[in-house]
Amino acid sequence: MMSTKDTGNYNETLATKFLASGGYTIVERNYYARKLGEIDIIASKNKVLHFIEVKSANADFDPIYNITPSKIRKIINSAYYFLKERKLNMAFCIDALIIRQEKIEFIENITL
Repeated sequence: MMSTKDTGNYNETLATKFLASGGYTIVERNYYARKLGEIDIIASKNKVLHFIEVKSANADFDPIYNITPSKIRKIINSAYYFLKERKLNMAFCIDALIIRQEKIEFIENITL
């Protein structure tokens, strides 16, 4: 049986392959913005940066409910930190990538 960390890494690898097949360029994985939080995947497509939260579940629970308003705020703050740190001035959005038994659902702009 895989550990939680191994499962997370496996799912993030599935996610990056899915994104790459959709024309996204993976910029970074597991970006830590000091005490602000972590972003699972940062990818770019059409001059827009996508800060992507990956969630998975193998039971009846829908993992989208683990993306709380508090988690979204942390991702947004981490995204601004990333842009400032890299001296980037570009459009970005916060997305979710949900994996249910290896079926992938990509939801763009979860903050709308």
